[in-house]
Amino acid sequence: MNQLRDSLLDAPIIEKEGYHYFVHPISDGVPMLEPELLREIVIKIIRKAALEDVDKIVTPAAMGIHISTATSLMTDIPLVVVRKRQYGLDGEVALSQVTGYSENEMYVNDVDAGDRVLLLDDVLSTGGTLRGITGALEEIGAEIVDVVAVIKKEGGGNELDDSPYDVKTLINVDVEDQEVVITDPHGDG
Repeated sequence: MNQLRDSLLDAPIIEKEGYHYFVHPISDGVPMLEPELLREIVIKIIRKAALEDVDKIVTPAAMGIHISTATSLMTDIPLVVVRKRQYGLDGEVALSQVTGYSENEMYVNDVDAGDRVLLLDDVLSTGGTLRGITGALEEIGAEIVDVVAVIKKEGGGNELDDSPYDVKTLINVDVEDQEVVITDPHGDG
């Protein structure tokens, strides 16, 4: 994971309403995402995630889409994007997304009871997004086979700590003195 590590160490830090936030191609699309970095990440996801018998990859809009699309292409597992727009389609389920810096309503379509899903996201920080999605998937009756986040931002607990889901991550970081610090180069799980 040399490219991911190096790119995180070079990431600028901004403050948003008291929350220290690193700006990175995976989590923000800025600076541009190099194909080599995306390829490295997808290979690691495929090696780390439990993919056997997964019916669908589920990811939140917007920054999980590129990672999940590339993973879908490499595994031939269909992709479902949890959107911030309501479409009113049959079976649509609403959820609340509460993060360290925002609150949104999101909507799940195309996931049915009994579907076996991989939940995939770019960053695990507060756990608010993933907690909202796991709750909606449970309500639908889907089986969450695995949960993977590329980057885990440490520095406090997250809402999935007390859940039945052990989130796998590729790399764990913290922000100290306006710099990204790698706390675990291999991530969790």
